[in-house]
Amino acid sequence: MRKSPSAWLDFGLVLFLAPAATLAQSVLPVNLVDQAQKQVVDYVGKLADLHCTEDVVQEKLRPNGNVEVSRHGQFDYFLYMQGNSYDFQLSESRLEVGTAKPARAPMLLSNGFSTLLLVFHPYYRNAFEFHAGATESLDGRSVVPVHFAHISGARSPAALALRGREFPLELEGTAWLDASSGQVVRMDAGLAHEMSDVGLRSLKIQVDYMPSPKSTDDFMVPAKAVVDLETPKQHWKNVHTFHNYKLFSTEATQDPAVKVKPSKDNQADPNAPPPSSSPNDKEQP
Repeated sequence: MRKSPSAWLDFGLVLFLAPAATLAQSVLPVNLVDQAQKQVVDYVGKLADLHCTEDVVQEKLRPNGNVEVSRHGQFDYFLYMQGNSYDFQLSESRLEVGTAKPARAPMLLSNGFSTLLLVFHPYYRNAFEFHAGATESLDGRSVVPVHFAHISGARSPAALALRGREFPLELEGTAWLDASSGQVVRMDAGLAHEMSDVGLRSLKIQVDYMPSPKSTDDFMVPAKAVVDLETPKQHWKNVHTFHNYKLFSTEATQDPAVKVKPSKDNQADPNAPPPSSSPNDKEQP
């Protein structure tokens, strides 16, 4: 069975729910959701052309909020896709650069939250309800805050990996969409419902996006993702920073005029018919 793309957390303990904000909003205009969907589909289709450096700071916090243990890692990071922009499997590749010192305590592993904007992808869009707020300004952009809430029982772009099992996360939060293009500029999210059955007390996610480094592209890429998670006895905070984006592509071509002789271990069958030839064929000495 093909697994759907998802963000996930991996840890060995229980957690808590961040209270969900209630917003008095009008229903989001369909055309702006359509614009956001188009931008996200375009984003997913071009991910394979980009790779970057990801810095990750993992922190285990004391009850007073001070850092008890921290660990810093750096990764060569890229996302790759199988399928097409509408029916796909999205995966992360994170290759650690150098060797980081192991942490003295269990740390939270958080992956995939840079792709939180998949709530607007057609694969997940019908799994959420959207409502719009009034236009406002964010970092000089005119944006529309859009509240999204997961529909219980529908597919989710995020999951919790715990003790060898995966638990879909029902998220709700706010996405700030560029008022003219529908591009996702920022997203905040948390749990729509408490997950006390697995000990989850609180989960808060914030993702900021920035324009693609390729001047001819008009889509946003992840800039920073912050994941804050609490259990009844533990508190973790991970900060992912994405930078140094570069174009990434690989091609292999062979000159048709060059022929490769078979090795002695791979001689042609003497009983096979001779290959067809043309006046333009050239033999190698």
